[in-house]
Amino acid sequence: MTSSKLALTALLAALALDAGAATGRVFVTNEKGDSVTVIDGKTNKVEKTIAIGARPRGIGLAPDGSEIYVAVSGENKIAVLDPKTLEVTRSFPSGDDPETFAVHKDGHLYISNENDAKASVYDPKTGKLVAEIEVGIEPEGVAISPDGKRAIVTSESTNMLHIIAIPENQVVNNILVGARPRAATFSADSKLAYATSEIGGEVKKVDVESGTILGRMSLADDKAKPKDVLVSRDGKQLYVAGGRANTVFVLDANTLEVVAQIGVGKRVWGLALSRDGKRLYSTDGADNQVSVIDTEKHSVTAKVATGEAPWGVVIDD
Repeated sequence: MTSSKLALTALLAALALDAGAATGRVFVTNEKGDSVTVIDGKTNKVEKTIAIGARPRGIGLAPDGSEIYVAVSGENKIAVLDPKTLEVTRSFPSGDDPETFAVHKDGHLYISNENDAKASVYDPKTGKLVAEIEVGIEPEGVAISPDGKRAIVTSESTNMLHIIAIPENQVVNNILVGARPRAATFSADSKLAYATSEIGGEVKKVDVESGTILGRMSLADDKAKPKDVLVSRDGKQLYVAGGRANTVFVLDANTLEVVAQIGVGKRVWGLALSRDGKRLYSTDGADNQVSVIDTEKHSVTAKVATGEAPWGVVIDD
């Protein structure tokens, strides 16, 4: 191969690598602002505010990092953003009132349709409906196991976690939990699930295969109305958004004991964890801001102004 061909090959390889590289940006949906705030993850400066449509809530990243998906609840659609150009590239129907969703590793979106009492599965590349799954009343939280074999949908008014088999897209277990379950997440080995109950002020640990509740813990704060929940990268801790307690609670993932409380802004709702696990972002809805948390020190390092009523957050890292 000639030197010019070698140079061209190297250039093309570099361009391909750059095209797939993460931007390091943080994307936040503003429920009352009808927009998405884009934050530089290194500087904590707002880069852009993008008009997205009425009442955006859930937000997620494509498995290859090429697209950002936003549930535009007030318009019954999923909007698609390019994380590099920050342009809205297209949208597609999502069923009635999409509140939140999870992205499967095959790229499909599992969406909770709050007013329809069902979950819907869409292929975001084509915008086509793949499946509809009947669940309980007011479905909200959605999580997909790391192995891709199970999904959980929480139903607020039925007080259940619905375990869904993938790819069959059928409910295989209904687990009765505390009042108004809001969000769920899986352990790294996909064997355990953790879920929050807003009215009960509790966090539960569940055996996914049997549906057995292995433990529960009250957050011991009358103002705590927990919403989002995440597992730390080493699997040892849980991060729980405490709602009106204005606190992110840190729990031992094994015992569910509260090991730390991190004061953030008012009505903390959504959470996102950096790939290295060192930074945690919380959406503080009533303060119109995002708090940036050092997970090693359990302290807030920055507060970033957003649009009105920030709800969901995702990191392109």
